[in-house]
Amino acid sequence: MTAKILLDNMEKVKNFVSLALTKDYDIDLVSGRYVVNGKSIMGVFSLDLTKPLMVNANTTDENFSEELKEFLVEQK
Repeated sequence: MTAKILLDNMEKVKNFVSLALTKDYDIDLVSGRYVVNGKSIMGVFSLDLTKPLMVNANTTDENFSEELKEFLVEQK
């Protein structure tokens, strides 16, 4: 499952990492050529958070898709 999200403030980063930590599958965040573990708050803060990130989750969990809605970049 992939999605485009924006973590443009500290609260969103904290909420995303907290959500990711509840999952038992791998969740990666991709920014350009950098890939970090979505469960690592230090890893997430090492990315350029002014731009949208791609989430790659190794799951078909529909609940995770729903839980990501608050972070999704609106498609225009």
